[in-house]
Amino acid sequence: MAGTLIVALDIDTRVEAEMLIERLGDAVDFYKIGYQLAYGGDGLALGRALLKRGKRVFFDLKLLDIDNTVEKGVAAIAATGATMLTVHAYPQTMRAAVKGAAGSSLTVLGVSVLTSMDDADVAEAGFARDVAGLVALRAQQARDAGIGGLVCSPHEAPMVREIAGPKMVLVTPGIRLAGGDVGDQKRIMTPGAALSAGATHLVVGRAITAAADPVAAARLVLSEMGGETRFA
Repeated sequence: MAGTLIVALDIDTRVEAEMLIERLGDAVDFYKIGYQLAYGGDGLALGRALLKRGKRVFFDLKLLDIDNTVEKGVAAIAATGATMLTVHAYPQTMRAAVKGAAGSSLTVLGVSVLTSMDDADVAEAGFARDVAGLVALRAQQARDAGIGGLVCSPHEAPMVREIAGPKMVLVTPGIRLAGGDVGDQKRIMTPGAALSAGATHLVVGRAITAAADPVAAARLVLSEMGGETRFA
């Protein structure tokens, strides 16, 4: 069973992020930069610096706008050499993103339903479907748009894999070590179980970044990526 670990740099400042990156060294070569660091900690510049050092970068920006804006924004990120970028998994947005990434190595990921949401949250947002139904719809639309991958909970990964086919990248947040703190996530799974469910890339944040020994925590996650332990 093979998979790729992505460490989420959910950190306030570039200085703190760089200290963590230096500490992790060769143990990690793929980092996710989201809102917190991108907008408050010079994260876009940090991403470019990491790319120059040969690291892989996932810009988790969840773009959503009119088609032209999305297309141009995706093209700008593609020009950095980034590996991955998220957009909201609406059909028009995904089609525009595919155009923006054309000719580049950027994998555009559609965000289906956040792992912090459950059926009640989806209903409150006005969708006439449960989480599984909405994820299934987004998977069909992503496949039809020709997008490179989807972000989904590991619990929906088997269904998404069946709908989207064997080649689509499936990135799963909501990864926790057995017995670890759940935090604000609602649909979680351990590393080995997520890979068994069909995920290709696992996003891990606090289990590594908040650990007393981040290097040991990263190695433990990598070790557990061969396990089968599942949360109840």
